[in-house]
Amino acid sequence: MAGQPRSGCAINAAVEVIGDRWSLLVLRDIMFGNRLHFRVLQEQSEEGIASKHPRRSVAAPRRGGSAYAGGCRQGRRSTYSLTEAAIELVPVMAELGRWGAHHRPTTPTLRVRAELLADGGPAMWEDFMTELRAEHLGMHVPSRSGPTATERLASAYAALAADADH
Repeated sequence: MAGQPRSGCAINAAVEVIGDRWSLLVLRDIMFGNRLHFRVLQEQSEEGIASKHPRRSVAAPRRGGSAYAGGCRQGRRSTYSLTEAAIELVPVMAELGRWGAHHRPTTPTLRVRAELLADGGPAMWEDFMTELRAEHLGMHVPSRSGPTATERLASAYAALAADADH
């Protein structure tokens, strides 16, 4: 059944490719936290990702347009890189973050990037995806003035994290 979804439903097909909640959290940490190594993912995830989940979910390179991050398997030294399909999940992640910030209890520090992405809308998502393509796929990023989407997301998070430490 490799590659064949259980049904012809588009939502089911997407859920089967994206996988369990750990996969989304690993993708989040790679996208927004630049956590590219297995040990860093395991040690710095707010949710305490268990060692078996990232390996099972995202370590092995996937074929056929998978949304997973491809990995260089070297045991606990695995390095992750986003695929094009994973990068195209940025709007989905932005909407999940917007929904979660609106409907569930969250902390200011951990929701700030979701709010910034929601406020920035599709233009910011495209900028962020372009930057991710450059970092993970080696594509060229056109020069632009002002801070990048990545810098804006990191700055907003760092400012609130600094306030939380005081």
